[in-house]
Amino acid sequence: MPVLQEAQLLNFGVSLLAAGGANENEAAIVGRSLVQANLRGHDSHGVMRIPFYVKQVQDGKLNAGSTLQVVHETSGTIVGDGNWGFGQVLSRDLTERLIEKAGEAGIASGSLRQSAHIGRLGEYAEMATAKNMSAIICANTHGAAQRVAPVGGKRPRLGTNPLCIGMPGGKDGPFILDFGTSATAEGKVRVKKIAGEKVPDGWVLDPEGKPTNDPNQLYGDPPGTILPMGGDQAYKGFGLSFMIEMLCGTLSGGQCAYPNPPPPIGNAAFFIVINPQQYAGFEHLKTEVENLEEYVRSVPRIDGVDEILLPGDPERRVLAARQQSGIPLDDGNWNALLALATELGVTPPTV
Repeated sequence: MPVLQEAQLLNFGVSLLAAGGANENEAAIVGRSLVQANLRGHDSHGVMRIPFYVKQVQDGKLNAGSTLQVVHETSGTIVGDGNWGFGQVLSRDLTERLIEKAGEAGIASGSLRQSAHIGRLGEYAEMATAKNMSAIICANTHGAAQRVAPVGGKRPRLGTNPLCIGMPGGKDGPFILDFGTSATAEGKVRVKKIAGEKVPDGWVLDPEGKPTNDPNQLYGDPPGTILPMGGDQAYKGFGLSFMIEMLCGTLSGGQCAYPNPPPPIGNAAFFIVINPQQYAGFEHLKTEVENLEEYVRSVPRIDGVDEILLPGDPERRVLAARQQSGIPLDDGNWNALLALATELGVTPPTV
């Protein structure tokens, strides 16, 4: 298993993206976004995505060079169309615009349609919390990439439809809650598939609706499904996913899930940025957040539990460890990057 330093992986990723058709600005933004995901332990949203992105560019499904087109705008809203450009580029642009609007209005919301994969939602929440603002972000798969069946069903109907909420004011940094509404992200299943590994119990059902540890079952014909989040109460996870599907597909002017969808094409998304200074004030938020954090962490613990983890804690710890020791990549995904480098004439780093 190779281990790369942040700068090594970033330079390699940017080079692959640039050779694969991204312009200089896109390669820099997307490469950094993917490596930052790896640094935080979200390998499903990291550099393993590069071969897929490059293939989309080559197939004409991802339009390199596309920028955010504002379809409709008010003092507090933006409706954006990405023309199937790089999702990280489009989403960062939209988030920056919403932060500026929220600075004046107190709250701003925006939607995005026809965007290629937008990556880790926590990235955009972190942009808001860095400005002492809060954010709520959700995304669907623009009607395609259906992976999750409703409870009792054995064919997928929705994507993994993630939700992210970011709050500033924590003692060690912002609280970032970022999760799919399914038992796992599709990208994590794909990582296991490429690595030739099994998936854990409770992730995937085969085409007959039976539990399986084989990630290939998800991608068969007919396909298997990823379980909704919630275990014995999976209807809660699916219900949340269903509402996100509607929020993103309708408010963006994009699409909700529909019959006979194409292969994965990207995301429609909905963003809200909130400026606490225009509400009860940031100092009040900071005091309440810190008091809440201290109170929750001070709970009496069950025997064998060393500490209480809150949203954002695991990512901060993995970030610190990987910045010091490097970013591990499994052999399967590393070999996929090496194969792409050979195809594009890019020299890989020495590991």
